[in-house]
Amino acid sequence: MAEATKQVSIMCFHDELCQVFNALMTALSLLRQGAKVTVFFGSRGVNAIHRAKMAELRCLPDMPEMGEAVMKRMDELELPLLEDLFFMFTAEGGEVLACPLNIPLFGMSERDLIDGAKIAGPARYYKDVVMLADMNLTF
Repeated sequence: MAEATKQVSIMCFHDELCQVFNALMTALSLLRQGAKVTVFFGSRGVNAIHRAKMAELRCLPDMPEMGEAVMKRMDELELPLLEDLFFMFTAEGGEVLACPLNIPLFGMSERDLIDGAKIAGPARYYKDVVMLADMNLTF
């Protein structure tokens, strides 16, 4: 008898690059292990799925010297770009959801979001994803 697919919910409420990167690497790894993975971006996290703002995200922006060192090291390690991680995640079947309450709060519209991102209110997300998930992670 085949094992049922695990369902994973990941919430990302930050627009700090290291947090978003870790959320996506976790999501992609779980997806590749056979889980059904949904990542919900709320609060400042919606900035991470804004086409233009994505490239401006920084690691540790409150600690500029350390943040720049981390960014340089990430580049030296040739880690994938955030854009590439999102593309791989959605192309491989992952779902990206955005909170409709935070999109106008941060001066954006649905057209500003990356390809594949869908709008899903917290009630739908909690009912249809979180409550059914085998694992809930927050970044």
